Formats: sequence, C-alpha cells, structure tokens
Amino acid sequence: MTSVTRDDKSAAPSGRRRPHWAWAVAGVSLLVLISSSGFRALPGVTMDPMHDHEGWSHSEISFAVSVNLVIFALTAPFAAALMMRYGIGRTVAASLALIAVGSGLPARAASAWQLTVYWGLLVGLGSGALAVAFVTTLTQRWFHRRRGLVTGVLTAGGTAGQLVFLPLLAWLVEATGWRAASLVVAAAALATAPLALWLIRDDPRELGLRPYGADDLSSDELSAMTADELGAEPSGALRALAQAARTSTFWLLAGGFAICGVTTAGMIQTHFVPAAGDHGMPGTTAAGLLALAGVFDIVGTTLSGFLTDRVDSRVLLGAFYTLRGISLFFLPSLFSDSPTPSLLVFTVFYGLDWIATVPPMIRLCQDHFGADAAIVFGWMWTAHQLGGAAAAAAGGVIRDYLGAYTIAWYGSAVLCLLAAASSLAIRTRQQTSTSAATARSADRGMTGSAPAIRRSPSGAGTGAGRGKLCRSLRRGFRGSG
Repeated sequence: MTSVTRDDKSAAPSGRRRPHWAWAVAGVSLLVLISSSGFRALPGVTMDPMHDHEGWSHSEISFAVSVNLVIFALTAPFAAALMMRYGIGRTVAASLALIAVGSGLPARAASAWQLTVYWGLLVGLGSGALAVAFVTTLTQRWFHRRRGLVTGVLTAGGTAGQLVFLPLLAWLVEATGWRAASLVVAAAALATAPLALWLIRDDPRELGLRPYGADDLSSDELSAMTADELGAEPSGALRALAQAARTSTFWLLAGGFAICGVTTAGMIQTHFVPAAGDHGMPGTTAAGLLALAGVFDIVGTTLSGFLTDRVDSRVLLGAFYTLRGISLFFLPSLFSDSPTPSLLVFTVFYGLDWIATVPPMIRLCQDHFGADAAIVFGWMWTAHQLGGAAAAAAGGVIRDYLGAYTIAWYGSAVLCLLAAASSLAIRTRQQTSTSAATARSADRGMTGSAPAIRRSPSGAGTGAGRGKLCRSLRRGFRGSG
C-alpha cells in the first residue's frame, strides 16, 4: 500500500504532537468488550427466577449455558482469521448484533429448548467472535510497546462489564422479572455496534502510521510483526492448530486454560449466585459480590499485564492457578445468608485472580507461536470455553441431584493445582530452540564419533539402522588403527 511510505520520518513528528490513534482504537474496543459482556452476567441472576416462574430445571438452564460455551469455543479459533479477512470493525459489529438478538429473543421464549437456541447458538456465535483473540489481533497490529498493559486492560474490560450489569440486572429481575433484564443486555450490545464500524481501523497503515512504539523498527521487522498471511483464510486456523499441536507447549497451555474455564465461566459466573441463594443470600446481594469481584478484576488483570512485561509468564500462571485453587477450597464454608468478612475477602481475592491468567497466556502464545499467536490463542480460548461448558453442565446436574454445589467447588480447586503444575512445566522459547537444535545435530550424527554410535540404535530395529551401526563401527576401528 502506498500509505506504508508515510510511516517513516515524516509521520513521526505529527505522531508525537497528538495521541496515537492506537489509543482511540483501544478505548472503543474496551467499550465494546464491556457492553458485550452483559450476557455473562445474565445466566447467574436469572437461573433461579427462570426455575421458579417457568418451571425449567437448573440442568436445563445450565445446558443452554453449556451449549453457549461450546459454540463460543468452536467459533473462537476462527475469529482472528475472520477479522483478518473481513475487517475487525465489521466482524465486531456483526458479533454485537448476534449477541443482541440472542439476548433479547428469550424474553418471548416459552420453553427451555428455545433458550438453548437463543443463548447457545446466537449468543455463542457472537461471543466467540469477540473472544480474547480479538484482543490479541488488535494489540498485535496496533501496539509494539505497552502491549502487555493494553492486553490486561482490554481483557479486564470483558469481565468488568459485570460491574456495570450485575447489580442492574439483579435489581431488574427482582423488580420487573427476568425478561426485562434480557432486553437490557440486548440493547447494550446493539448500541456499541456503530462505534465499532466507525472507529476501529484494521491496521495503522491505513492511516499512514506505524504501531504504537514501533518507530525504530525496520521495514522487515514491521512486516514480521504484522504478518497475517496464514489467517487470511478461515482454513488458516486449522493450519495454525496443526502446527501448534506438534509442540508440548500448546497442550500444556491449553490444558491449563481449560481448567481456567472450569473455575470462571463454568462455576463462578454460572453458579455462584444460585449457590449463594441456597444459603439464603438474596440474589441482588450475591450479584453485588460478583460485581465487586469485577472491580478487582480490573485491578488484577491490569496488574497482570504490567507484570507480564517484567516477570516470567510461566511463573505468573503457576502462581495465579495455585492461589485460585486454595481460595476455592475455602469457598463452600464461606457461604451464608449475608456477606461475611471472610466471604468479602474471597470476593476481592478471586476478583484479582479472575482473568489475570490471560496476559501471560497471550505473551506465551506470542513468544512461542509468533505471527500465528492470535489464531493459536483462539484455540486456547476454545479449550477455556470447553472446560467452562463441561463445568456449567456438571454444576447444574450436581445441584439437581445432590442438592448442593460442594463437590463441584472442591473438584475445581484440585484442577487448579494441576493447571499450576502444567504451567511450570512449559519450556522457555530458548530451551525449546536449544532442544530442537540438539535433536537436529544428533540426527545428522558425527561420523566415527561416539555420539553417532549412541544415536544409531534409534533405527536399530531396521536393516538401515543396523547397516549404519556396522559402517560406523568399521570406520571407528579403522580410525583407531
């Protein structure tokens, strides 16, 4: 594009006199993520009213949430590819429209299967396209410096929407019923769609700019930073998966992030308010506690982004998962009919840790998978949502058949400790590169040397392997003579 020629010295002075457009893009994206997150607050505050007034069981309502998370999971890996192909603004606006329709139509639903279609299919598709892959794509294109910090702020915004919506929706449910709450969520999502179309640009080069903080990068470094050829087609998501799945890093990250989904989207977001209600706590009070967690989620995730720029991301993940698991062990004994000091401490602590895992996850994807990071993280988010889907469904079944959520909370705590262990087992990029180079060197072998003789048994079961071994021995004996 001809605009690329403008991002040299001539564009730099004007860029310094006014804020970089990247901050406008980030601001609108934060607003989009907050407004679209309203649906995440909806199932928790409407589950008991739906059960009481419509006669739908906890399992049926939880199944709709589970389907939502599965569709979300299947959509997320292709979100980055769709944004690369059709544009970030258009993809975001279409996603918001789907969320609005899927959130509003249940107000006229007459049976639980309709709830599954609206919440599961429509909202699932829209939410999946606005997964954190959206944040990864946007920060990778628009930010070179402050990427970790911006990632943390935007990620927090997605969860912090609960701060806005939870108290309002809980009040509406008690004052006018659950259907009014559904319409409010729909209106909020629809209202931000025009802003996304108007202000979110796909690439700084459209404005003759470089990414924020990239003034000193060469043209080759800039091209490598913004490379997106693989994601130009939706099939690129599958190719990226095939390449990433060959590494142990992918599976360790995906397994840990699936457990993250179990403990957030699956259990806390879906079942915390009903679980508190089982102990006599009013829905508005329980929703207020989740809103408080949303406040501290902003702090925790932003701090996590700050730390991600300075601390080993593997260590951060291990610490976050361990602390989350410890807190969940205590949760069943903390519930009561009112917010006790201990429960308030849990709420603050869990809020700080809620989505703090995302910035180090994204950094590890960027470090290990390069230009494919946005698409690979989409697959990580698939694992997250599949874990959440399993937990949402299992939590409803446990509640219906055992009358309490206690086993579900303890099981989630144990899984967090497993996630911490898997995070600490990830190799650094340097360790991975060194191991790969060592393996290639060993494969080539060194004629007449002891390492070559030790390596050759890998093919010892075949004729070729035995032949190589014999020839190496003969050369070794000749050389020693």
